[in-house]
Amino acid sequence: MTAPTHGQQKVAPSREEQYGARLRLYLTDGSEAARGKAYELGRLFLADGISLIELSAIHHAALCEILKAGARDTATDDLARAAEFLSECLSPYEMAHRGFQEAVDALRRMNELLEQEIKRIAYAVHDDAGQLLVAVHLALADVARAAPGATQSIERITALLKQVEVQLRQFSHELRPTVLDDLGLVPAIQMLAGAVAKRANLPIQVSAELAERLSASAEVAIYRVVQESLTNAVKHSRARSVSVELFCEDSMVHCLIQDDGVGFSPETVNQKHRGLGLVAMKERFNAVGGTIRIEAAPKRGTTIRLVLAKSAGKEKDAHSFSVGR
Repeated sequence: MTAPTHGQQKVAPSREEQYGARLRLYLTDGSEAARGKAYELGRLFLADGISLIELSAIHHAALCEILKAGARDTATDDLARAAEFLSECLSPYEMAHRGFQEAVDALRRMNELLEQEIKRIAYAVHDDAGQLLVAVHLALADVARAAPGATQSIERITALLKQVEVQLRQFSHELRPTVLDDLGLVPAIQMLAGAVAKRANLPIQVSAELAERLSASAEVAIYRVVQESLTNAVKHSRARSVSVELFCEDSMVHCLIQDDGVGFSPETVNQKHRGLGLVAMKERFNAVGGTIRIEAAPKRGTTIRLVLAKSAGKEKDAHSFSVGR
């Protein structure tokens, strides 16, 4: 090969050429140093976003070229060594996969702990604050008997306290609706949609039917995504209507949340606001083994599609959400 002339840049070998050259080297001497080159290639391929399918194609093409040029009596040895080389090249992918699984497990545990803490706070708001309000009502009744002239003022205070009770009850149910634990996902979504529709004056149609209960982790994950989606529809979409559809097909649970609002561009969404909510939704749902797809475009509304196996998380029910009242 002639050296590059002045002003010309040396063209770096392609990934395919690098792989072929290093595979040939390993088939020639079989040294640990040559085998270590496979691991380095695997790291480069992983960093470049080359998929396992693409890597398999690169390996196949390189091996075919080598076998065509080689002797027939060495083909068996070459195949065995090529398999070793490919296995070493796949090691970074295996390590990345294990790291991903560990991260998903950690995220799942974090979500479970978060739900337990939310549940504890919800019960504290409902029960403890409720008991304090009852004590205030009793104290006001004593004041009314002792000072008949203050009846009107006490009635106004009592009315305000009743408004506080209603808001605390609403906050408690939105934090962790007891109906989700007691009756399941469908009644919880119906109650959530009814509360949001009333508060925001936004028509929300719910079509939901499940033949059986899902795992606690799956029900919570779907409920939280629906809750975040309805919140986004109220805050950002300026929608005139929203629909929630929940159904089973074969062994999968499907949930669709659609609005006819202004939509948005997923690529340019503001990461400080709705963008963080979308990321959190995806991470929460991925942690229970589900997939979430967001379809949106400016002036075309938003559709969020959830898919989750009916069996997802059932083996964890005995260990999840154990905090009681």
